[in-house]
Amino acid sequence: MKHNLKTIRTVRFVTVVGMILNLVLVFAKAAGGWFFHSQALLADAVHSLSDLVTDLALILCVKYWSAPPDKSHPYGHERIETLVSAFIGIALAAVALGLAWDAVGALRHGAERPPEGYAFVIAIFSIVSKEWLFRWTRAKAREIRSSALEANAWHHRSDALSSIPAAVAIAVAFFFPKLDFVDSLGAIAVSFLILHSAWKIIKPTLQELSEAGVSHEDQAKIYRMAASLPGVLGAHALRTRNAGGAIWADIHIIVDPDMTVREGHELSHKVRDLLVDSSDLNIADVVVHLEPPTSSRMKAMTQRSIPIVPPPRDPGDTTDF
Repeated sequence: MKHNLKTIRTVRFVTVVGMILNLVLVFAKAAGGWFFHSQALLADAVHSLSDLVTDLALILCVKYWSAPPDKSHPYGHERIETLVSAFIGIALAAVALGLAWDAVGALRHGAERPPEGYAFVIAIFSIVSKEWLFRWTRAKAREIRSSALEANAWHHRSDALSSIPAAVAIAVAFFFPKLDFVDSLGAIAVSFLILHSAWKIIKPTLQELSEAGVSHEDQAKIYRMAASLPGVLGAHALRTRNAGGAIWADIHIIVDPDMTVREGHELSHKVRDLLVDSSDLNIADVVVHLEPPTSSRMKAMTQRSIPIVPPPRDPGDTTDF
């Protein structure tokens, strides 16, 4: 419960700071783009506005994904965090496509006036402030292991990166008025950078929602940890899935067939506690299944006390070990 309260407070505090800065940038970029005649800066203002929307989504939803398991959600509510991350990515992609469409239209009709130098100053301020916000938000997200907050951090980074081509385009169009179309090209470049950031956010959420397991490296680490305990003769049939940055796992361990039920129960709890308490892996829970050796080869290796940790295999493979 204390962990959930810390998560809620951290997410809300970090997000409120981000909202205040985004609000300042939205007004600065929108006013600068309008009064100083820069379409690239106006496009960047729309991007900052999308940051405000995702900040609001985080503040409203954090209490739901941090809620403890209940009867209707026995595995917890972490998937809500995954859905929020997906929403952030989709919103970002929609913004990118809209900005590209407007910029292409401006290229076809031509710019009315070249941008002024003050627009460049605003773009530079945006780059510096959003890069700082990205680094700070990402550090806090990794501290509490929040995928949604880290997705929002990358949203801040995309805002910082999008201001770079905007600043370059403004500078070129200002110093070389005949090249005023570069401002629109800068807006298109901004949209492609935003689209790339959106995909980096959406891809892991798609993997999580499609029940993708952990990497082969993490699987091997789980196998080694489980087989390292005295009494565990081998481990196999590992299945994993992710939810809100946490790992849920099922694993089979090979034990002495003459072990009592009480001894087997205690050993399974030791395996679970070892994995859940690991600082290297954010494992929320593990279901441990006990089974005796099932082949002459396994029995021979058991007699010699050789731990058997097979390489990761396809979860659909039901071949007897």
